[in-house]
Amino acid sequence: MFQPRRRTVSRSSVRLEAVRPYAVALFRVVAGLLFTAHGAASLFGVPAGGRGGATVEAWSWPGWYAAVIQLVGGALVLLGLATRAAAVVCSGSMAYAYFSVHQEHALWPMQNGGEPAALFAWVFLLIAVLGPGAVALDGLLGRRPVATG
Repeated sequence: MFQPRRRTVSRSSVRLEAVRPYAVALFRVVAGLLFTAHGAASLFGVPAGGRGGATVEAWSWPGWYAAVIQLVGGALVLLGLATRAAAVVCSGSMAYAYFSVHQEHALWPMQNGGEPAALFAWVFLLIAVLGPGAVALDGLLGRRPVATG
């Protein structure tokens, strides 16, 4: 009679599983912080970055709206508040930026300057799928993250 092979779990895999929610939270915090800083630089010129301190014109399409999404969405992701929804909006914003701004100049991100937009789009999509991780305001406030599947 066929008997399924028993799966053994090593101690190292148990330890990795215990650390995973904290690694996801750290990844989320870093991505949210970088995205928030990018939005603040675009809206307020602080911290000055690639724009050299210049800001986008208020209500201009799509720059000002993208900067607001970066500032607010990045802060929500950073704090772990409505993380999945904010991450989906941030990911979509960066996908739009890539295809509407960068793609027309060349096919590959290395040629068209779209590496940050492409990376942020995939990073936020991953955060939307994985959720906020261990340390998030939603968890501290007693809210459950949106169920997946």
